[in-house]
Amino acid sequence: MKKLNLVALVFLLLAVNVNAQDGVHQQSTVYEWPADQKVKAKLDKWEDQKFGMLIHWGLYAVPGIIESWELNSESWIERDSTIAYEDYKKWYWGLSKTFYPSKFNPDQWAKAGKDAGMKYMIFTTKHHDGFAMFDTKQSDFNIASGPFKANPKADVTKYVFESFRKQGFMIGAYFSKPDWHSQYFWWSKYATPDRNTNYDIRKHPWRWNQFKQFSFNQLSELMHNYGAIDILWLDGGWVRPLETVNDEVRSWGAAIPEWSQDIDMPKISGMAREAQPGLLMVDRTVHGPYENYQTPEQKIPEKQLDHPWESCLTLGNAWGFVANDKYKQPDEVIRSLVEVVAKGGSLLLGVGPRPDGTFPEVAVSRLEQIGKWMKVNGKAIYGTRITADYHNGNTWFTQSKDQLVKNAVYCFKPDHNLPSIIEWEGNLPKKGSKMILLNGSRIVKWELNGNTVKVYLPKTLKNSPDVYGALAFSYPVK
Repeated sequence: MKKLNLVALVFLLLAVNVNAQDGVHQQSTVYEWPADQKVKAKLDKWEDQKFGMLIHWGLYAVPGIIESWELNSESWIERDSTIAYEDYKKWYWGLSKTFYPSKFNPDQWAKAGKDAGMKYMIFTTKHHDGFAMFDTKQSDFNIASGPFKANPKADVTKYVFESFRKQGFMIGAYFSKPDWHSQYFWWSKYATPDRNTNYDIRKHPWRWNQFKQFSFNQLSELMHNYGAIDILWLDGGWVRPLETVNDEVRSWGAAIPEWSQDIDMPKISGMAREAQPGLLMVDRTVHGPYENYQTPEQKIPEKQLDHPWESCLTLGNAWGFVANDKYKQPDEVIRSLVEVVAKGGSLLLGVGPRPDGTFPEVAVSRLEQIGKWMKVNGKAIYGTRITADYHNGNTWFTQSKDQLVKNAVYCFKPDHNLPSIIEWEGNLPKKGSKMILLNGSRIVKWELNGNTVKVYLPKTLKNSPDVYGALAFSYPVK
């Protein structure tokens, strides 16, 4: 055990640089609009929020390693070759006997999210390793059955959701469809060569049916026991009906089994939406009626999209907590947010709490800094929709839902001096109208030269923390 703990420390130092591209979800290439009017209304509300937080927290936070994936034996995963694979899995799952988040503070998380200007959240109720962060009755492999069970907040998910509800967030539950701890998914009779089931479902239908019921029961617990939930965010897109497997799935690097890993989404959706009317279903990469918005991961689409989507990006380099992680600067996150929104999406920013249950101070600081910009410039972000000419040079454009007002967000390097004049082509203001610089709500002088808009910045404007490399302008167009 001491040797394994030493190895964990080595991984702690290396995890930031692990190339996990084979574990990254790409976006679907097809989108199907929902028919349910309650879902449509919830989707429209979600599209107004624009900025959310993904909280990745589980056993992997204890040693500070890449979330769950080191349990996988695919070739892209790196582990200490002196440790037998089965021993490694036993050590990892044994972390459940030591996981005690003594300073668990979801109020800190929710405040940090609100301070950042975030409006919705997704919390990992269970990742691929199968360790549930809620008080499930289907298995004792959960936070409320281990050392933390005597704590008044042992049912972690309940208190996370409560804290964010108090801050006005839309609430989302992340849930992994694969469960590598379950004997109904990874059966100990066989080796576990990759992320898929390790047995032929066609030859063992009883076992697969047990897994489907197990998953359904856990999801039913989440849908019925944890208050109002807006989003069910299902991860593990390789668990899907065989007929929906496409080239994107094949490109992940894992072998595609000959059998269908169908967990019966119609049944799950029916139960979930009966309990939570209007619930947004996000069955990642499985295009169809259960993928109400798409989720490209660790990237921003090249072009504008006219259907709902979000980019899932990390504040640091890792999804979960890794010691000495390198966190993005506020201007980098703001520029990504501006680009994402101009292209029609939302930004879901990943933050990983420490094993003690608190956010790292540097993460809190970064979120506060981002929030200073959002507080001043949120009109150009929240509740907006796409406009056809969404980008020109260093300037990105959004518009109000009624199409009467446009917003221009000029992005520049924060270590450069502010220019005195900025220009863009197209997206012309209404003749004779006033243009407002959102920073300070100041009217700025502008003029038109053909199809070019020239804007004169106030001489008193400084490159202060509420600027952070981006200036937003709002003006009528009709």
